Amino acid sequence: VQLVESGGGLVQPGGSLRLSCEAPEFVLNPYAIAWVRQAPGKEREWVSCINGNDGSKLYADSVNGRFTIARDNAKNTVYLQMNSLNPEATVLYYCATDRSVDCSRLPWEYDHWGQGTQVTVSS
Repeated sequence: VQLVESGGGLVQPGGSLRLSCEAPEFVLNPYAIAWVRQAPGKEREWVSCINGNDGSKLYADSVNGRFTIARDNAKNTVYLQMNSLNPEATVLYYCATDRSVDCSRLPWEYDHWGQGTQVTVSS
């Protein structure tokens, strides 16, 4: 399963970015797709997930109300809209799946990962 993230970049504090997760040779629907991030020297942190069965969305407390996950089945893409970004050094955002329809909040339960896209929030 190949996952490809895009949309990262440099943004000012308070700004927005939209990340995309595509799968050139894998149909993302109806699987749960998660976003996980990792800062340098830190463990991977689960951010959000969209369920494959009912489309319900889960968020980490740290991003709830600022980030929105969405799925576009026609484009075979899952998005993470990130608003009101907090200042932080470069963080890698990954999309991941374990080909289950149910979300997990545990990063180690996902066994398919993209290469990540870098997000830097700095003035």
